[in-house]
Amino acid sequence: MARVTYGNRGGRVLVRTVQEKAGPVRTAEEVVREIKAAQPSGGEEYRERSLAIHGLICGRCGRDFDAAHRHLLTVHHKDGNHRNNPPDGSNWENLCAYCHEDVHSRGLLGDYLEGTTASREPAVVYRDEAAAGGMGTLAEKLQKALEKKKSPK
Repeated sequence: MARVTYGNRGGRVLVRTVQEKAGPVRTAEEVVREIKAAQPSGGEEYRERSLAIHGLICGRCGRDFDAAHRHLLTVHHKDGNHRNNPPDGSNWENLCAYCHEDVHSRGLLGDYLEGTTASREPAVVYRDEAAAGGMGTLAEKLQKALEKKKSPK
């Protein structure tokens, strides 16, 4: 789209038409892929180290996994800090997907039973002050962008 600029030089009006360079239109998937590629790698390194140290066994239920089903094993950080990855694996525990979900849901259930869930502040991934409620999530924004893209024009 052309942009028109006006200027005043010596009593004359100078009109210039400048062609704007249109950047490539990117989809939400491409943006997410670029963000993930820009993040420092190393997230999978501790998983592989934990699997090598602790083996393909769930630390809670004792279920043994073979190489074909190793994707069902997750690494649980005992102290809850995902950045605390000591080389000896002392903060890690290999858990199957079911036990890992159980470990994390127990805290939520305990808070619910104690009645302390209202005191917890919900985690906000993305804050949008222009939105009606003042809050929004990045996932909602991406979903709206995908729906807009898929809708017929």
